[in-house]
Amino acid sequence: MSSTARIAVENIQRALGRGGVQEIAFRAEAQPDGRTTLGLVWPSPVVEPAHGYPDLGVLVLADGSLPAPWLRRPDPVPGAVPAPSVDLELLEWTLRERLPDTIGATEEEIAAAEARLGVTLSDELKVLYRVTRVDWGHDFETAKRFDEAVGCEIFGLEHLFSIDAAPRFPGWDLGATDAICTLPDAAVQGLGGSPGWIGFGGNGGDAFAVDLTPGPRGHFGQIIVVHRAQSLGAELVADSLTDFVLGRVQEERRDRRGDELPAVARVGTGYLETIQAAAHPALEVLSLGARDGAPFNLAPVAGLPHLRTLTAMPGTLADPLEVAGLTALEFLALGVQEWRVLLNAGAVPRTLKAAAIKVRHQDHLPVAAIANEILALWDRPQIVQTLLEGDLGPAAYGL
Repeated sequence: MSSTARIAVENIQRALGRGGVQEIAFRAEAQPDGRTTLGLVWPSPVVEPAHGYPDLGVLVLADGSLPAPWLRRPDPVPGAVPAPSVDLELLEWTLRERLPDTIGATEEEIAAAEARLGVTLSDELKVLYRVTRVDWGHDFETAKRFDEAVGCEIFGLEHLFSIDAAPRFPGWDLGATDAICTLPDAAVQGLGGSPGWIGFGGNGGDAFAVDLTPGPRGHFGQIIVVHRAQSLGAELVADSLTDFVLGRVQEERRDRRGDELPAVARVGTGYLETIQAAAHPALEVLSLGARDGAPFNLAPVAGLPHLRTLTAMPGTLADPLEVAGLTALEFLALGVQEWRVLLNAGAVPRTLKAAAIKVRHQDHLPVAAIANEILALWDRPQIVQTLLEGDLGPAAYGL
């Protein structure tokens, strides 16, 4: 890059910084005679960044929309019972021995917490708060003593909370291609959150919760950890709060998630060879990558009731109009030409919540134009583009 061009770029960076713009897509082209064109695609509140790809980003077609896994509610657990290790007397005795002279919550305060949360707390959790309100102010040593007595940083009764799925959502770029499942032998249901996951403590990042909606092989009131670094699921820590306080915790066991067949399928070089091999009533996510041979035909997966995500690299679809046969789509990622076919035919699925345009070494300006056509179908704000032309002189060549 010539010194003149470098100065020009630095001036643009400073201007963007003054405007608070942290990221912007651009194309700069300098001719040998100095004629220069700079195209800018500005950040948009309806475009989420794409991770690890040169794409424009993900077009969010409805504010606050979430993929199906983060909307899933817990399955009923009418047969769930507390673990045999639950011992209310031992739990209370242990807590009082470790936390002498503490003041517990009243029955009215516990009832108020239940009313706020909309659940009935487990008997063990009630015992915990009958022993202590967990009120230490700013006394670090007292807080440390409480943490050691219970086994984690414990929250006050008024700070109990249900684990909500929405804050764990990583964005459409990652979330649209993820899936979950609860296996028949799972102790914990594969969820983003549950009104029955009652967070009562933490370790500086992860949340410990009493699980009132356990999996098929779990126990009512078991202790789980919801990891900060994970967007779905939780891990079993102890069969009961009694076990947890007494240090009888389990080695971490991860239940297999649903980000594999039959819920998720990848077809192309290095993965499945045909779409027929991916077709299954439980299929939720289908990703098509490059391969040698003819483009893919979508007929084998047409009408599948749970197929909500399709991502297809440019040139991998034999007939883009076959997308219309995927009646449950909520996320669609295609190349520019494939989107053009759908737009021209008025065949963009109206079930979509989000969309993306896959590119291969392509200028963002025409991609943004396609994106604006998609956004217009949902009456969403348009992506702003700016085209600047000027003359930097012959020294600009080499940009």
